[in-house]
Amino acid sequence: MATTEQMREALREIFDPEIPINILDLGLIYKLDQPAPGHAVVQMTLTNPACPVGDQLTAKVREAIGRLDGVTKVDVNLVWEPPWNKDKMTFEGKLQFNMLGFG
Repeated sequence: MATTEQMREALREIFDPEIPINILDLGLIYKLDQPAPGHAVVQMTLTNPACPVGDQLTAKVREAIGRLDGVTKVDVNLVWEPPWNKDKMTFEGKLQFNMLGFG
C-alpha cells in the first residue's frame, strides 16, 4: 500500500486551474486515510463551493492516488466545513500565492 507521504507527493502534481498552485500547498486536502489495504480515502475541499472545476479536480485526485502501487480503490469526499481560506495554505503555497499577485 502507498504511504501517506507518497499520496501527498502524488497530489503535489495537481494544480488548481484558477490559482496555479498545487492542491496540497493550496490547502485543499484536509485528510488522507487508508481504512483498509488498497483503499485510499481523500477528504478535500475547494476554494469555493461554486468552483466550476470541482469535478475535474476530484477526478484528477482519484487518478493520481489510483496510480500508486497497491491502491485499488480511491474515494474522494468533498467537504465544506471548515471552509477553505488562505490560512489553510502551506508556507510554500502562501509564498507562491503572493508571488503570483493573489495576496
